[in-house]
Amino acid sequence: MSSRWTTSALGKAVHEMAGGLPRTYWVLWVGTLVNRLGSFVVPFLALYLTRERGFSVEQAGLTVSLYGVGAVIASPLGGMLADRVGRRLTLAGGLWLGSVGMLLLGFAREPSSIALAAFCLGILGELYRPAVSAAVADVVTPEDRQRAFGLLYWVINVGFAVALPLAGLMVRFGYVTLFVADAITTFTYGCCIWFLLPETRPARTAAEDAQAPGALRSLLTPFLDPSFVAFALPILGVAIIFHQSQVSLPLDLSARGLSEAQFGAVLSVNGLLIVALQPLSHRALKHLRRAHSLALAAALTGLGFGLHALTGNVALAALAVAIWTLGEMAQAPVAPSVVADLAPTRLRGSYQGAYHMLWGLASSAAPALGGRVLGRAGTSALWLGCLVLGLVCAAWQLVIAPARRRRLDAQRAVGAQLSPLLD
Repeated sequence: MSSRWTTSALGKAVHEMAGGLPRTYWVLWVGTLVNRLGSFVVPFLALYLTRERGFSVEQAGLTVSLYGVGAVIASPLGGMLADRVGRRLTLAGGLWLGSVGMLLLGFAREPSSIALAAFCLGILGELYRPAVSAAVADVVTPEDRQRAFGLLYWVINVGFAVALPLAGLMVRFGYVTLFVADAITTFTYGCCIWFLLPETRPARTAAEDAQAPGALRSLLTPFLDPSFVAFALPILGVAIIFHQSQVSLPLDLSARGLSEAQFGAVLSVNGLLIVALQPLSHRALKHLRRAHSLALAAALTGLGFGLHALTGNVALAALAVAIWTLGEMAQAPVAPSVVADLAPTRLRGSYQGAYHMLWGLASSAAPALGGRVLGRAGTSALWLGCLVLGLVCAAWQLVIAPARRRRLDAQRAVGAQLSPLLD
């Protein structure tokens, strides 16, 4: 009896977590897993440039930054293409071009060629991401979007967690192996999209096509939308805090005496918690208004990084990472579902592209901002500044919630398809 009850409870939990989502969504989910399992190059790019190509640390940093600049450009561009030429072509074409860009970077030898290839890879390799989010919004009902985005975020982290140690083993056969393997998995994802994914962009009439905004207007519309901008600013603030984990956190913990192995163990808390708990987070978040979830995420992110001001040992540092990871988990499934509701149907790709661009901007700006504060004002100023910024972003989300709710109510009144979730 106990075994049957356990099996029944497990089945119910799995159905609540993953049941009811359409086949098209699972094509995207499995393809994402395949692609992330082969995400070998970007995490090892700086090491490849310094050890294999003889770049100085400054040259490697600049080259990696060029990749980041390309990724920032790719987000709105990919979103606009997803709206204009369709999700399927943008996805497959972007992935195939990305695999070519990966090979070009792997076989480039001159510093100028490597820099150009890294910039192009940033554009081509990241072009598909907004189209994925737009396709999810197309095929998943509004009430299930938060759960769907959460599962997609989870599988990205699962794939990344497997890819890192696998890449470490493959380096023994030469760095070129990483580029080739990454290109193969990216190309395979493109094939999955082309042969298994139908076009999901909502059908348009001839009149709607004639009234569709031009390319430039599609790119700019999200940033001219007051509701989206009000939502985007605290998201950007949280992203800047989160990306302090790239440079400032390892520098600070190293200065406090933590070894590379200890830092790796501390940061592994992030991946372990996401892999273990993200699929279950839907149960907790579904009972919260989305504005409350976003405010909680901002507060936890600020608090977690703020605690690094006290972290003189591994245990405290790991606790701080655990807290800001909970903030990451609270925001990841909710934010893109809000973007999907704010976006006009014909501009879903552009709005998702603008949202993805926020994270690209943060990843480019945060290391420089954090390094400047750390160098000029010290550890306490940086981490307490993160705490204050997180609390400000949390309060901001609560303040703008009523206006966003009125916006969504107005859209509902004219018959737009909107989420019945509390906002």
